[in-house]
Amino acid sequence: MPGKEPFTIEDILKKPQIQKITDDVSADMVERRAYMPAVCRVFSSPYTTLKEQNQYKFDIDKEARALLPGIINNKVQAIAGIDSPDESFRENYCKKRIIGIVFSGGPAPGGHNVIAGLYDAAKKANPESKIYGFLLGPDGIIENETVELTESMVNAYRNLGGFGMIKTGRTKIDTKAKMALSKETCRRLGLNALVIVGGDDSNTNAAFLAQEMFEDGIQVIGVPKTIDGDLQVRDADGNVLCAISFGFHSAARSFSNDISNLCSDSSSDVKYWHICKVMGRVASHLALEVELQTHANLGFIGEELADYIDEERIKKSKEIDYTAYGMTLRHLSRVICKGIVRRAAAGKNYGVMIVPEGILEFINEIEVFIIKLNTIIAEYNSSHDTDFHTDFPTLEEKQEYLRRLARRSREEGSFSIWNTRDDDLFNDLPEFFQEGLLTERDAHGNFQFSLVETEKVLMGLVRDYLDELKEQGVYKLGIEDAYYRKTLEKAGLDPDFFGPILFTNYGKEKYLIVKPTIMSIKTLEQELAKKGAIRKDEKIPAAIEKIYKKSVPSFKTQIHFYGYDGRGSDPTRFDCNYAYNLGLTVFSLIANGATGQMAAIKNVEKNFSRWEPIGIPIAPLMHLEERKGKLTLVLERALVDLNSPAFQVAKAFREKWLAATPGEDRFRRPGPIRFAGKSEEDRPITLVLNDLGGSSE
Repeated sequence: MPGKEPFTIEDILKKPQIQKITDDVSADMVERRAYMPAVCRVFSSPYTTLKEQNQYKFDIDKEARALLPGIINNKVQAIAGIDSPDESFRENYCKKRIIGIVFSGGPAPGGHNVIAGLYDAAKKANPESKIYGFLLGPDGIIENETVELTESMVNAYRNLGGFGMIKTGRTKIDTKAKMALSKETCRRLGLNALVIVGGDDSNTNAAFLAQEMFEDGIQVIGVPKTIDGDLQVRDADGNVLCAISFGFHSAARSFSNDISNLCSDSSSDVKYWHICKVMGRVASHLALEVELQTHANLGFIGEELADYIDEERIKKSKEIDYTAYGMTLRHLSRVICKGIVRRAAAGKNYGVMIVPEGILEFINEIEVFIIKLNTIIAEYNSSHDTDFHTDFPTLEEKQEYLRRLARRSREEGSFSIWNTRDDDLFNDLPEFFQEGLLTERDAHGNFQFSLVETEKVLMGLVRDYLDELKEQGVYKLGIEDAYYRKTLEKAGLDPDFFGPILFTNYGKEKYLIVKPTIMSIKTLEQELAKKGAIRKDEKIPAAIEKIYKKSVPSFKTQIHFYGYDGRGSDPTRFDCNYAYNLGLTVFSLIANGATGQMAAIKNVEKNFSRWEPIGIPIAPLMHLEERKGKLTLVLERALVDLNSPAFQVAKAFREKWLAATPGEDRFRRPGPIRFAGKSEEDRPITLVLNDLGGSSE
């Protein structure tokens, strides 16, 4: 334009406002870094001490007692504030310490605040103390790859998501060689204590490291971390010591906000079913929390499917075998279809469905298949010079081999590894899933679940059955009575004349359902001619054809997976506070000489004022479990309790949230992780429900 000076991109980039809005650090990031988490009451004292809590008992595994003698008799320890300790206590508490910390496993929002809490407490007690971060997870311990954490480093990551400060990794210190290298690293650094932030496997690792380093005087403390929510601790009497791990709330809120957006999209565009697979292979805690957060139309909990028994099939069976009459893929697909068909009848051929990532692992039929196929393949390999997959390279050849086994079961009463029923059920599965079940096992002979597309398996069966229901005239899209009436009147036709001919419920309900016998244009023409609405060979009125075509549903899906995005989200205020106090708890345990303990916050399911920092003994929690084909001492993973108030509440609201009636859906908008504001929830809904359901409040 005339009168304007020419400009260059260099001139633009020099402008302060441009630099500000394109800077790597956003306004939200500045606010997050400046936030100071609330601290539990005991940490307001200048010093803390430990008090053993002998009321908590554990059922101790013999193997754990044999392998972890130095820490097996540890007790639950409560953190208590102390204002005026004696001089010897003060000197020991405030002595210079060298502490190492490592992230193990996948990221979880809040991890940086564990470091921040530990760093702040250690430096407050003695500014000369050093905190080393092991880089890239346990490999950093094995290979002595560390960085000394400084105030500027810690401040740069306060209240931020991810594990970017020191990164993470999945290596396990599970051999004598790795253990020896780890001990050498700790010796060279002069560590007083090692802190392992991780899930059940990582805390199991912490227990063995604590035992190995017991004689060396190096303390080892674990911190519960997993977004899956399956690291929970109760004593033998069911008392809750750790209700949830940090990171769960943030991931659930991240997923819930995204899925809530899909709920809005679904009810706006009214043509898609959004299938949302939520991370959680072993347990369905995230799926349950997200269902409670969003009120999705359909939600499935793996633990409930595992608990299912098909009573009808058992009644028809001569021999009662409960392991063979659990949930099948076919039955699950029909449950899904029922919800879809009911919503369509109310004019809603759209919706949102939540399934846990590991849903197939909870289906009895699939577990039986895997066990049987593992056995068949292993037995074949042990009795032949070649292997099963070499001899039967194609799916067709594998299917034929299984059919031969099924025929053998009919001819030989004693042969039962693969019977006719197995073969029939197996052949009901989509071919790509059959291929998945027959794929080569891993190095330990285990089925590789990660190679199976869960949602593809389910939706393939659902789509096939919906097509059947459409052909049977069962799957219909409800037509709003007012729309039907307006369309016919506009065409000069009498809606009251044609209504009883077309619909099963004319004049009775708001949404009209086309008769099951009308399944095509041809059957529509026949019905109209039969009732005298048109003459034989007369063309169907355009308005009537329009109404019919509108009643024919088209099942369209959008598939979504929620996992890595949530575990990398910034933490909620709950997780900021929780993780920071875990860091403070870690230092209290170290300063008071504890080892083999897991830092935890008791009563985290209650209001913040009731939070109680504690140390939980790891060794008594361990038991033998089959992992990778052999019995191993591990921490038990917590599954969704089907008797818990949280699950029972979600179950009670299923019909309401399905919303298979005229009117608005019942979707809930949890909102984004705002980090601030009065409306920000203070803890996971599952924890609130379980707490309120188990109390008189």
